[in-house]
Amino acid sequence: MFSILSLIGRSEPLFLQDIMAHEPEVSTIVASSRFLVIGGAGSIGSAVIREIFKRNPKLLHVVDISENNLVELVRDIRSSLGYIKGDFTTFAIDCGSDIFDAFIKNGQGYDYILNLSALKHVRSEKEPYTLMRMIDVNIFNTDKNIQQAKEIESKKYFCVSTDKAANPVNMMGASKRIMEMFLMRRSLELPVSTARFANVAFSDGSLLYGFNRRIEKEQPLSAPNDVRRYFITPQEAGELCLMSCLLGENRDIFFPKLDNNLNLITFSEIAGRYLENIGYEPVQCSTEEEARQRVTEFKKQKKYPVFFFKSDTTGEKYFEEFYTEKEILDMDRFKSIGIIENAPIYDDHKLNMFSEEISVWRRRGTWSRLELIDLFNQMIPEFNHQETGKFLDGRM
Repeated sequence: MFSILSLIGRSEPLFLQDIMAHEPEVSTIVASSRFLVIGGAGSIGSAVIREIFKRNPKLLHVVDISENNLVELVRDIRSSLGYIKGDFTTFAIDCGSDIFDAFIKNGQGYDYILNLSALKHVRSEKEPYTLMRMIDVNIFNTDKNIQQAKEIESKKYFCVSTDKAANPVNMMGASKRIMEMFLMRRSLELPVSTARFANVAFSDGSLLYGFNRRIEKEQPLSAPNDVRRYFITPQEAGELCLMSCLLGENRDIFFPKLDNNLNLITFSEIAGRYLENIGYEPVQCSTEEEARQRVTEFKKQKKYPVFFFKSDTTGEKYFEEFYTEKEILDMDRFKSIGIIENAPIYDDHKLNMFSEEISVWRRRGTWSRLELIDLFNQMIPEFNHQETGKFLDGRM
């Protein structure tokens, strides 16, 4: 099996020194605490579960809408880490449902609630119905869950944000930026923290995850050659989330310290390295059709067809950033983690307007994509939405 670190251009785990320096404190907190992880069966959620589980929590409950992913999570944990004395239980529940409301109201209580559920794909902004669900999952469910955490007297609430929330150009990033605004208001009721991080290499549904599926199905690899991204491993994502939850101050946003000269890399570069690691020479094709037709031919020669292209789809940001010039940073607390420090500043009128407008449309039973984009523009005046009329569903 290839090394993920070598594919993304690094030789050492990013947070190793910070984890070692704070391990006694982190392990002590985990061993004496009760955890609920929402969205815990996805790639990032599973990584967080492993970080908590291996430190022997008193209780660890996992909620996710994917029954199949929960089954695999348990099999993976049992097959690698084994068992703990504390209660480890999974629940196939939608955190936005009345069933979840009853679950958390009548449950055993949690010291820490971590919410890893999200609609995370830029491709989700093509039509208005998925966009509305994105608002539900990324914004309103989070706001509701914090209220529930307060009611059961939790110590802390953590939820994951994204680097795309900094100067957003797509609706996914903008939805997470609006979520951060709602967090500032709730932070006066319960301590909250979050994390913005880069692409998680080979996470479910990601382009790199798709490389594995394409090879399994003997299909060509396709990737943009002009979009540069930061990458972290699933374990690093889990470590960053847990550090933010347990060590972050109220309203802190953690992010990885990555160098834009050393760590930004294109998807096409990774595709080339990926193929070389599994024994193939990448061969650039001029069209998607050529790439589809030549897989069998090239494989016999230990070569593999690739189609690299210039990105022209809606919402695509050509580089990544974790913070804006207006945000206050603490770059000294950790070696490999930066922190955005926030005051509880928010516009109550805007937040209420946003909620009321969405409620009106949903009672009406219809809304348009343009209406949602306009509402996001009202919430984020600097929102630089990149509209091209083309979407990722139109790509191979």
